[in-house]
Amino acid sequence: MATLNVVTGISSIAQDAETLHLAFKADMATLIAPIFYSPGADAEALREAFKGLGTDEDTIISILGHRNASQRQQIIRAYRDLFQGDLIKSLESELSGEFERAVYRWMLEPADRDAVLANVAIKHGSKHYNVIVEIVSVLSPEEVLEVRRAYHNRYKRSLEEEVAAHTTGNLRQLLVGLVTAFRYGGDEINANLAKTEADILHQSIKEKKGNHEEAIRILTTRSKAQLLATFNRYRDDHGTSITKKLLNDVSDDFHKALYTAIRCITDHQKYYEKVLRNAIKRIGTEHADAVTRVVVSRAEKDLKDIKELYYKRNSVHLEDAIAKEFHGDYKKFILTLLGKEDY
Repeated sequence: MATLNVVTGISSIAQDAETLHLAFKADMATLIAPIFYSPGADAEALREAFKGLGTDEDTIISILGHRNASQRQQIIRAYRDLFQGDLIKSLESELSGEFERAVYRWMLEPADRDAVLANVAIKHGSKHYNVIVEIVSVLSPEEVLEVRRAYHNRYKRSLEEEVAAHTTGNLRQLLVGLVTAFRYGGDEINANLAKTEADILHQSIKEKKGNHEEAIRILTTRSKAQLLATFNRYRDDHGTSITKKLLNDVSDDFHKALYTAIRCITDHQKYYEKVLRNAIKRIGTEHADAVTRVVVSRAEKDLKDIKELYYKRNSVHLEDAIAKEFHGDYKKFILTLLGKEDY
C-alpha cells in the first residue's frame, strides 16, 4: 500500500504544508484537486496499486479522484515514460463493472469522452440518442467541433455519418443538423424573429405527423441567445412553456430529441438534475451509466450547482442519494468526484 504522501501526490517540497493539499476548486466545480502534486509519484503509486494478487482500489480513487483534466493527462504521460505502458489500458485490465467504466471515462480528455459517449449511444439505439442531443446542445460550437474531430480520430468515421446511417426521417434531419451546427455565440437577438419562430414551433408541435423542417431549421441554426428569446416568446404568446407542451407529445423519437435539445439549451443544469433524479430512482447498469455520465462530465464545470438543484427538487443531498443506492468502489469514486471525502 502506498503511503499517504505518495497517494495524494504532494511533492516532497510541499509535504509538510498541510494547506497545500487543500482543494483548488472552481466556484461551480465539485472536484477537489491539489495545488501541488507529482505526476511521477502518482504514476509510481498507481503502478504499485496494480501489483500483487489484488488491486488497491482505494489508492486509485484517492489519486485519480483528486486530479483535474490537465493533471490526469500529465500522469498518463508520466506512466508511459516511466513504465512504457498505457495507464488507461492498465486501469481497464485491473478494474471491472461500473467502477471501471467510470474511471475509464474520467481519464479521457473531454472531447474524447464525449466521442465515446456518442458512439455508445449510437450502438445502443434510438432510446439513447438523447445523449448525442445532450452533448451537442450543451457544448459550445468550438467544443462540438472538437468532439467531431475526436470521433473521427477514434472511429475513422464522422459523427454525422454515423448518426445519418442509424436514423431516418425527421429524427435524422434533427440529429445531423444538431451535430453539424456551428452556432453564432453572441448575445444579440432579433425580437421580431423570435415571435415569428415561436409561432412556427407552436404549429410544428401541434402537427404531430406534419412537416417539421422549419422547426428543425430553427433548432439547428439559431444561436442559443436567439433560441432563448424564441422560447420566452412562445411562453408569453401561448400560455405555457414549449417544454411543457412537448412533454405531452414525446411519443416518438423525434419529439423526444426535440424536447431534449430545448431542455439542454434552455437550462442544462436543470436537465442534468432530472437525468440524475431519474437514474437514481431506477437503479441498474443503464441508469448507473447516466449517473456516471453526468458526474464525470460536470465535476470540473458546474456540478456544485447541479447538486444544489437536486437538493431543492428532492430535499435530499445528491451525495446521500448516491450513497444509499450504490455500493462498493463505484460509489466511493463517484462520491469523491462529488467532493465528499467521508464515504
